[in-house]
Amino acid sequence: MSQDVFSSLVGDGSAMRRVKTLVQQVAQTDATVLILGDSGTGKEVVAQALHNASARADRPFVPINCGAIPAELLESELFGHEKGAFTGAITARKGRFEMAEKGTIFLDEIGDMPLPMQVKLLRVLQERSYERVGGNKSFQCDIRVIAATHRDLEESIEAGEFREDLFYRLNVFPIEMPSLKDRPEDIGDLLDFLFKKIQDEGRKIPRLTEKSMIALQHYSWPGNVRELGNLVERLSILFPDLPVDYEDLPRKYQIDFPENAQLIKSTPTQEGGEKKSLSVQEESLPEPEPKEENTVSAPDITEAEPNMPTANLKEGIDLKSYLVEMEVQLIQQALAQTEGNVSQAAKLLQTNRTTLVEKIRKYELT
Repeated sequence: MSQDVFSSLVGDGSAMRRVKTLVQQVAQTDATVLILGDSGTGKEVVAQALHNASARADRPFVPINCGAIPAELLESELFGHEKGAFTGAITARKGRFEMAEKGTIFLDEIGDMPLPMQVKLLRVLQERSYERVGGNKSFQCDIRVIAATHRDLEESIEAGEFREDLFYRLNVFPIEMPSLKDRPEDIGDLLDFLFKKIQDEGRKIPRLTEKSMIALQHYSWPGNVRELGNLVERLSILFPDLPVDYEDLPRKYQIDFPENAQLIKSTPTQEGGEKKSLSVQEESLPEPEPKEENTVSAPDITEAEPNMPTANLKEGIDLKSYLVEMEVQLIQQALAQTEGNVSQAAKLLQTNRTTLVEKIRKYELT
């Protein structure tokens, strides 16, 4: 099976490998599949990949969100209607089942389907036939059914909100999509995938420092991959072709994590090397040879008073430019005192080396 089929199923962590294996196992059958998972995890992406991997790949893939359509219109959307079936039905219209003939229909948010409609859907799944609204002609259907929901359907059954017989008709082959918080090792690959889309539009992308990547890997991601996509779009607008450090992330992503936390690496490639992420800024500034232990340590940066820019507050001041100028002078002084040793300069400035490297690049102080 071509790997292009799974190009949209991004991630090589154990959870995503398990999803890809399940898709491969069920793709060549016509078994009904129920995809479970929180909102934003990519359930429709899995459904599309399953269709693309099946023998029906050259036929239609027809999605419908069962929770987004009013109950009184859902039957017409699914099965179509005849002319004059209701007010406004001036012509006959095909439904999604008819459009998906010989292909795949994807019933998203099936848990939100009203109970009366669940009865009609169950009959279609059992008999593989349906009638348009306002008609009496039966249409036979040869389609693959994939359903998805973020709800716990067994709890909905206990609450009387979902039919147990329909659940068992749909739950022939379940696939559970993991939440993004449970697959932090895939965040680098997802960022690459999302940033690549932006590059393909001719736009420039930002580069995340290691600390900002570690923060994103420790974030809980309540909105899952959808939320990550929103963040990628925002950062691309704010920092085109610029580094994004921890302090540049929106405040809710600036979470606390252990000081010794390390970047969770991507799965090694077949050649034995690690994947390189286009979204992670690599350090390339060379460090001077380490000094001997018995050499005199650099003086405290506070001993020398920097030549700070002056400001006349009566005439107003551009605070941002003023602070940048102060920052540049402090960095230059620290580098001078340490003879260009970035690690030592970072200690004097009480900041991370990666942060200082980015600022040196940003202010072109190489």
